[in-house]
Amino acid sequence: MSQAPENNPLDFSQLPLSPATLANLTQLGYTAMTPIQAASLPVALLGKDLIAQAKTGSGKTAAFALVLLANLNARRFAIQTLVLCPTRELADQVAQEVRRLARAEDNIKTVTLCGGVPMRMQNASLEHGAHIVVGTPGRILDHLQRGTLDLTALNTLVLDEADRMLDMGFLDDITTVVKQCPKERQTLLFSATYPDGIDKIARQFMREPQQITVAAQHTESLIEQRFYEVTRANRLSTVALILNHFRPVSTIAFCNTKQQCRELVALLQAQGFSALALYGELEQRERDQVLAQFANRSCSVLVATDVASRGLDITQLEAVINVDISPDAEVHVHRIGRTGRAGESGLALSLASLDEMGFVGRIEQYQNRESDWHTLDELTPTGSGRLLPPMVTLQILGGRKEKIRAGDVLGALTGDAGFTREQVGKIHVTDFCTFVAVDRAIAHDALERLNNGKVKGKSVKVRFVG
Repeated sequence: MSQAPENNPLDFSQLPLSPATLANLTQLGYTAMTPIQAASLPVALLGKDLIAQAKTGSGKTAAFALVLLANLNARRFAIQTLVLCPTRELADQVAQEVRRLARAEDNIKTVTLCGGVPMRMQNASLEHGAHIVVGTPGRILDHLQRGTLDLTALNTLVLDEADRMLDMGFLDDITTVVKQCPKERQTLLFSATYPDGIDKIARQFMREPQQITVAAQHTESLIEQRFYEVTRANRLSTVALILNHFRPVSTIAFCNTKQQCRELVALLQAQGFSALALYGELEQRERDQVLAQFANRSCSVLVATDVASRGLDITQLEAVINVDISPDAEVHVHRIGRTGRAGESGLALSLASLDEMGFVGRIEQYQNRESDWHTLDELTPTGSGRLLPPMVTLQILGGRKEKIRAGDVLGALTGDAGFTREQVGKIHVTDFCTFVAVDRAIAHDALERLNNGKVKGKSVKVRFVG
């Protein structure tokens, strides 16, 4: 007689989740729990407060999203969950993931409240009601002070990337917001590191929190790390040498200041590279556009500061370039961990001047490994012609407010327009516009056919981005 197979402890079916949620997880490709999910979900689903230490990209969003959805009463149209995030990008990413995971339930409404968007639009969304709010501390506080946000029905509070929120000076805002939440609630705190401020939050606002620590998920051996010695004069031009030598399809170049970002983007664009900048002062519309272009592989190089890039989870990232060495060794490791994910290999290329060698020493101690130094004369152009991204982004004037969905755009391109599914890349729908990546070879044809055709039965205006 054959023996029954043992239950897999990493299987989501081992958790007290509804059959509809489990079916949705399977449909979304969640085959097994990541370490942070396996460690935190059984505890958090019992209603306990939690402090979980885990890196970005470890699956932590699903770890808290499944808990807040389990705590939710869909028939009660009131805000029952608040998720605080350090940046608009992370808030958007979290809200998107929560919406995907909430598909098993009918009519769960998630609202994002971040700076850079007019208050009147957010007020209108709140007036229509919501179950879940995801936002940044400053803007959440604004709404509470104006009386446009009611947290009396809250049962779950999530502090995501709490260490970054503390780094960015949000402790007072967080404290003020949390004081306005009901005391009888579950609090889930996620953080990549454990600075002193976390203890302060835990003591003040959490009830006997369980602590869980999960090691970084990045496989070090898959990331090839190289260092190059540079001077102030040749630092930025070395980035162009690196790109022409390695020819990565998709690269994030980290700078320590927004001024350095601007200067590097100007240099790269002047040399024919497809490069865009991401830093704190960009307007929300610009940030959405930059991120959509980079994520869909129609921009080769994203030049970013650490704060602006926090929370980005770009798949298929071939290379990370540290244009400036971070004085914080943990930030350096976090940067290079963006590449070499999901079993893929990655390149981490760091430029250091003599006055940054102390920072390099800290990185060596932190990683417990010596730096691998290479000379600039190794960087010779390979391949022929300009390094062009494989995709081009089209912007359709119309988004969620016009009830446009990704499937409508895909249908218009693969239906009447006659393109194949393989020629269409990522589709990103925002409130007022939609970004769609198409193969560079069909870009002009796709633009013309969409402008002359219809999406969801309506004529639309379409333009190239950039």
